[in-house]
Amino acid sequence: MIDEPPSSEPRQRSWIERIAQVFSDEPTDIKSLLAMLRSAEQDQVLDADALSIIEGALQVSSMQVREIVIPRPQMATVSIQQSLAEILDIVVEAAHSRFPVTGENPDQIIGILLAKDLLPLALNPEAERFNLKDIIRPATFVPESKRLNVLLKEFRETRNHMAIVIDEYGTASGLVTIEDVLEQIVGEIDDEFDVDDESYIKRLDDQQYIIKALTPVEDFNEYFLTSFSDEEADTVGGLVLQELRHIPERDESVDLGEFQFTVLNSDSRQIRLLKLTLPVEVAARLHEQKEAAQQVKDS
Repeated sequence: MIDEPPSSEPRQRSWIERIAQVFSDEPTDIKSLLAMLRSAEQDQVLDADALSIIEGALQVSSMQVREIVIPRPQMATVSIQQSLAEILDIVVEAAHSRFPVTGENPDQIIGILLAKDLLPLALNPEAERFNLKDIIRPATFVPESKRLNVLLKEFRETRNHMAIVIDEYGTASGLVTIEDVLEQIVGEIDDEFDVDDESYIKRLDDQQYIIKALTPVEDFNEYFLTSFSDEEADTVGGLVLQELRHIPERDESVDLGEFQFTVLNSDSRQIRLLKLTLPVEVAARLHEQKEAAQQVKDS
């Protein structure tokens, strides 16, 4: 009896199964891709900082300008009707590099002033003949609904660093800078002038607010007239983490009392940005309480 050679079928099947397994593990959506990347970070294929940047870049593609806009009341602007001395005072006090310029109508943005363009004029003896219209740059306008990845691409192509944000009625609702977009990818970018952050809380309307996760609980309590404890968590992001007991993904929500927080931006280590939604009755009560407090303060 002649022995037949062992069949290669099991080995061939195993090889085919391995190839199929490789292709079946390919991510089919953002969620599965993030899960694979986080697994790679746990296996030390990626370091934590690289994973954080990748996660931020992926989330930017689904975020809109309205989520990071600096509201109109918080904008430092100069007027076309102001003198050079008045403008220099504003520039020195605000310490920004770019300023929206308003026209005769304060609600109209007619251009952008670069602080560096004022340097040749600062000691010019003929400054009395200064005309702001001669040095302002054209303003870029973007809708609140524009995606951040598209905006970042436009910033790079046009070499602009600031855009005026307009609402559905064409009215300027705020501004956004390239730094604001990059912070969603790499985290907060602080410089020597970033001592106090005046934009922790951004009001969208009576019921919705954008909240930075780093907002101190004390500041949140003062703004919304609440009494959350800061004994175990000293930031709003910490309060949310304390309630969830895990690092949440984008669009995950949690209720803290009457306040609903929805995660807008997070990575494998921390929450970055939250949206706060108030019930109608809570928003109305907050408005009444703030008005009453202001009346007491004014009296």
